[in-house]
Amino acid sequence: MTQARAAETVAIRDLRQQDLPEVVRIDALQTGESKPDYWKRVFRDFLQAKGEPLRVGLCAEGADGLVGYLFGEVRAFEFGSDKCGWIFAVGVDPAHLRRSLATGLLALACRRFREAGIRQVRTMVGRNNVPVLSFFRANGFVGGSFVQLELDLEGEA
Repeated sequence: MTQARAAETVAIRDLRQQDLPEVVRIDALQTGESKPDYWKRVFRDFLQAKGEPLRVGLCAEGADGLVGYLFGEVRAFEFGSDKCGWIFAVGVDPAHLRRSLATGLLALACRRFREAGIRQVRTMVGRNNVPVLSFFRANGFVGGSFVQLELDLEGEA
């Protein structure tokens, strides 16, 4: 017999410095690796930045505290790419998956990009990361006009 999940009330808001430990915790649950120094740099860049480029740092907060986050920014890339929004990190506490939290975070980030005059949003996902790939596809993301290429320098002589 399947037990129905209780409705969860969450608020989406801008990230604050005191959210750092929870972002580190959620990311470690998702990736299996704790990266506090990395996230300290991200928080410093996002929370101290003023003006250009537009940066979006959001979180979903429930009764038990922070349950999800999203980071994105406007970037202008080489190779003829126009300015666009980039989502470079999204995470949800595994105990709160499948409740549309990441979708809500993404919707607000896209609204902020749109309000800034941005017409496209991009991200990059590991081809074997099926849950994240499925999330972005379910939210309308498709293969873009650029192809990411890489060279393994470990194999170079």
